[in-house]
Amino acid sequence: MATARAPAGPLSRRDAFSVAPEIALFSLGGTIATSWQPTGGSSPVAATAEGLLRSLDGILDIKVRPHDFRLVPSGDLTTGDVIELSRAVARAIEAGASGAVVTQGTNTLEETAFLLDHLIPAEAPVVVTGAMRSAGAPGADGDANLLAALRVAASPLARGIGTLVAFNDEVHAARFVAKTHSTSTGAFRSPNAGPLGWVTEGRVRIPLVPRRRSRVVDLPPGVTELPAVGLVRLSLGDDGALLRSLAQTGFSGLVVEVFGAGHASGRTLAPLADLASAMPVVFASRTGAGELYRSSSQFRGSERDLLAAGLISAASLDGLKARLLLGLLLAEGAGTAVIAERFAEETS
Repeated sequence: MATARAPAGPLSRRDAFSVAPEIALFSLGGTIATSWQPTGGSSPVAATAEGLLRSLDGILDIKVRPHDFRLVPSGDLTTGDVIELSRAVARAIEAGASGAVVTQGTNTLEETAFLLDHLIPAEAPVVVTGAMRSAGAPGADGDANLLAALRVAASPLARGIGTLVAFNDEVHAARFVAKTHSTSTGAFRSPNAGPLGWVTEGRVRIPLVPRRRSRVVDLPPGVTELPAVGLVRLSLGDDGALLRSLAQTGFSGLVVEVFGAGHASGRTLAPLADLASAMPVVFASRTGAGELYRSSSQFRGSERDLLAAGLISAASLDGLKARLLLGLLLAEGAGTAVIAERFAEETS
């Protein structure tokens, strides 16, 4: 177990009470676990959870119990890995941890956070973070992000509001956050809602709290991987050929990122309807922000036509999150009506 010491200077009574007895740290690899090489690029994923904590020694008065869960680039993670992780986090909390922090690569960080938000029922804070720059690189952000995440996980303000993402000293809800830039240290934003709070001088502030947290999906104990759900995006000139080929892929469900507020080309309407008759098909906006229309347009391929063809609206969820929620609901055994209801609920 690693224990870091508090910085010099007094803490307010509120700050003192925000320090939890113990936080479980789960390391999954990613850029935060790599080192910058002056000769070019970063090293392979190597830093363990214990190694990540060494740079914080003498900074933070929080007991941290490190767990090396995976040491891989985030693109190599699977939904099965995250299901296993959620169970490990839940066990750590049941064993007495007051909160948990997960570190991983940023490329799939928003997806891991979203899944954990729907899989862990505990009131204890679960916070996901990572880094855009390897340790030792000019402007490396891993230590600061980990420090902030541990602070948030130790704060009573973070209890009971679901999984959070702490990045660049901002606190985001997993339901809303997205990686919006390929290289910026401020890559994580919440386009539809903005951050819930921030961290300043070690003080956690969360003035904005969602009206409710995401409903936890009750996966059967034997589920170790989510059903295969496809994700495709419509584009200019799409003639539906790719959509027609998807019927033979063996997918259990499909998410289609359509234009704007819920529109498809008239050429793709028939193959979309055919797919919706064979499996649950959810449509999301390819814009990444805003909510889909339900009854504003009347041209062929409008949101009215998609709904009439049996497609399910993702409401305000983007394609990445819609794919995960559909997979969770299919694993739970939900039918089309329940799936539509749950997607609508995500926006309320």
